[in-house]
Formats: sequence, structure tokens, C-alpha cells
Amino acid sequence: MYIGALTLDILLGDVRSLKQKRSVVRPLIAEVRRRYPSVAVAETGHLDLHRRAEIGVAVVSATAANCGEVLDACERLVAFHPEIELLSARQRLFNEDED
Repeated sequence: MYIGALTLDILLGDVRSLKQKRSVVRPLIAEVRRRYPSVAVAETGHLDLHRRAEIGVAVVSATAANCGEVLDACERLVAFHPEIELLSARQRLFNEDED
């Protein structure tokens, strides 16, 4: 069993309040959930900043290759949104044999 984790640090475009931030981030998270129902996704950081957001994505799979493919696809989906700028993406892979 492999667990893949993806952390996306994004900069939001013309956003001036936390309410506007929610109106950008919530549909983005919903789209990732809709396109990839096997992943867990949530806003995980920069909760008090109105122009920054951190989104976490997790997937469980039988193979490391499948974890990587799913996380790469999620990263591409987020990166292609014109209203945001992807500042960084970090992938981690864990397996049950690690202590």
C-alpha cells in the first residue's frame, strides 16, 4: 500500500478579502474532487491570508506509479486555472514498510 501526498502553494489573483478567496478556492477543491473522486483534498494552510492558499491532496494506491500519476494529474488541473498562480508543488510518497 502506498500513500501519496501533494501540497500545493498557490497565489490568488485579484482577491481582496477572505470571502473572495473562498469563492476561488472552494470551486477549485470541488473540481479536483469531482474529476478525481478517489482523492482527499482540502485547504490546509494560509487560512488567514487572502491572496495565498495551500491545498493538500492525498491518495492511497496499490502502486507507487499510480499514486504519482494521480497526484501529477491533480497538480496539472490546479496549475491550468488562469485565476491562480502555482508557486510550488511538493509530492511525498509513503509506504507501509517505512518505520
